[in-house]
Amino acid sequence: MGNLVGRKRPHSIAVLGTCIPRKCGIATFTDDLCEALEAELDRSCQVAVVAMDDVNGGYPYPKRVKFQIRDSSLPDYLRAAQFLNVNQPDILVVQHEYGIFGGKSGAHLLYLVKNLEIPIVTTLHTILTEPTEQQRTILLELAGYSEVVVTMSLKGRRILQEIYGIPETKIAYIPHGIPNFTFVDPSFYKDTLSVDGRKVILSFGLVHPGKGFELVIKALPQVIQKHPGVIYIILGATHPHVIKNTGDAYRHSLHQLVNRLGLELSVRFDNKYVNLDELCRYIVAADIFVSPNKSPAQITSGTLAYAVGAGKAVISTPYWHAEELLGEGRGRLVPFNDADAMASTINDLLDNEQECNAMRKRAYQFGRQTVWKEVARGYLDLFEQVLGRSSLKPKSNYRDRSAANVVDRLPAPNLEHLKNLTDDTGILQHCIYTTPNRNHGYCVDDNARALVVTSLYYSLYQDKKVIPLTHKYLSFLYHAFNQDTGCFRNFMSYNREWLEKVGSEDAHGRALWGLGVTVRDSPTESIGSLATKLFTQGLPVLESFTSPRAWAFALLGLNTYLDVYSGDAGARRLRRFLSERLHNHFLNNLSSEWVWCEEISTYDNAKLPHALLLSGRRLPDAAMFKTGLAILKWLLEQQTAPEGHLSLIGNAGWFTRDGRRAKFDQQPVDAMALVEACVEAFQGTGDLCWIQEAGRCLDWFLGYNDLNLPLYDFTGGGCRDGLEAHGVNANQGAESTLAWLISLLTIFEVFAQPV
Repeated sequence: MGNLVGRKRPHSIAVLGTCIPRKCGIATFTDDLCEALEAELDRSCQVAVVAMDDVNGGYPYPKRVKFQIRDSSLPDYLRAAQFLNVNQPDILVVQHEYGIFGGKSGAHLLYLVKNLEIPIVTTLHTILTEPTEQQRTILLELAGYSEVVVTMSLKGRRILQEIYGIPETKIAYIPHGIPNFTFVDPSFYKDTLSVDGRKVILSFGLVHPGKGFELVIKALPQVIQKHPGVIYIILGATHPHVIKNTGDAYRHSLHQLVNRLGLELSVRFDNKYVNLDELCRYIVAADIFVSPNKSPAQITSGTLAYAVGAGKAVISTPYWHAEELLGEGRGRLVPFNDADAMASTINDLLDNEQECNAMRKRAYQFGRQTVWKEVARGYLDLFEQVLGRSSLKPKSNYRDRSAANVVDRLPAPNLEHLKNLTDDTGILQHCIYTTPNRNHGYCVDDNARALVVTSLYYSLYQDKKVIPLTHKYLSFLYHAFNQDTGCFRNFMSYNREWLEKVGSEDAHGRALWGLGVTVRDSPTESIGSLATKLFTQGLPVLESFTSPRAWAFALLGLNTYLDVYSGDAGARRLRRFLSERLHNHFLNNLSSEWVWCEEISTYDNAKLPHALLLSGRRLPDAAMFKTGLAILKWLLEQQTAPEGHLSLIGNAGWFTRDGRRAKFDQQPVDAMALVEACVEAFQGTGDLCWIQEAGRCLDWFLGYNDLNLPLYDFTGGGCRDGLEAHGVNANQGAESTLAWLISLLTIFEVFAQPV
């Protein structure tokens, strides 16, 4: 950038971007830049942050965060501009990446910059050579409102001039900052990572499909043939936006690739977001750092900059920033999608220690100019020039003032398919693939399960967007209750005609289960009141029921209802009556060979021990709890394959007392029942083995089953209808989707760690 007239040292600086503890590379950059600027300034100069939020309520930010913007709320951008105009920092440094701002391609940001009365410097974290028309317009407008745009690569400067037509005088080059690493032997920290004596290959960063980690995994068999002690560590949590949009399918595909290649002992997934100190230990411990990104059009890579600055032997695919940083012998480039070339290059570096060390030294020496101290000085020098120039002209001429730990690997709950299945009446029973099938109408069973889902979800996330769904499902159950019989009807046609006067006992029990959970976790007082009224109206008929599953479902509802109305004497007496009846039913029928209360074990089996465990703990009744635990253990033993995964009893013949058992069709509701029962066993025993068992049962949905096929749809949030001999049933009906969601939410609930 050319010389600018005048100099003026800033007294206050504001930085707009994501911020720690949000898990985002730009958040780390923002935090590091602020720390470095503060270290170079005197104490009278303040560095404040305006933080972008992608979740309701934001994050527990440090004190330097002075204002928060909800990314999708346009008024927040305008209020942020007003806040900055009132407080008048000398300069605003915008960290720009299209995805962190609201609106299409992050267009909401323009409403902030248009209304600012202070100078802007914008750091561009993404520069596209083939932008959409809107992306191009946004970048050009942002550059127009900025005094200077900063690029972190020399190629970025050329692209801004040649493709966007931004003049050279408005572009500054300041490299990506790095910590001031000490040049030490990789073995120094290996013991702290439990890799002592092994050669370590490292990739790190937020995990998403563009990272290309599968390229290294595919290369490993050839590497291990020559260097059997090698271990490849993939460090980093899945990118939050990937989780939100497509789930954790990419990470699971990497796990499956590792298993298929037999590399379980040679690949380690450290699925976590680490602080700087811990990250430095990982980097120092690495013998080779690999950056196998898939796209050539990556203008900046913070992970690559860190590795080069730490003096690592670096191998990368030839994306733009890598070509720039790894020139002059500072690293090796391998072609995209070439596992053989990757394996050959890794082996060559491991075989040639002298060349590897020489490469490390060249990289480390090059990195000294990009430590954060030097980068901060570069920014401060730029700020002085900008302030000197901007002070020479009236603000009205340069600013547009137009108005205006078993759980960390799991997908986040995705309710999109649930919404897809729900219409004004309630939730439809079945789908043709992912499209609701109106021919089969509705049922109480599924609407009761849907109440459980929305109640659990609201309890965990306090997300009011699920309240309209809760109203629909509760309304369906209210309509289903027949005041004349005191029972719930079950099946309704698509034209809203009831197909029966009285539903099954099991459907009635499920309705009470859904209502009991809603009473406990109601999002509003009115919803809780209706659920309570309907629940109590459905109790009197229970004493005449003969179905053990109906007893069990009713007991689940009674126990959650009594969490709120513990003084309800009638409900307490009914709980004891049904609990003892279910317990005695087992005691009178089980034997050492057949630990079950019927001649045939069919569906939703674990609901029965779940009810015994829950009532045994709440009454309390130690013998009842012990029986429930024994039955659950037996069910798990009968449904565990020799390889260790869950192999559910199939509904094409069930499991009979004489030992005949159907392997298929396996149903999601049976996995759900086991998850819930295992969590209840943990609640009652405190033994973490039950959490592990619950996780194993949940893994059935994710592909750890007899066919190694996932039933969960990572993209749409639904669940396929079952595991059949030929594969998965591709239809994603209500029962299966709700079974998945209840299972997942139950795991999150017990850890009290919403993802």
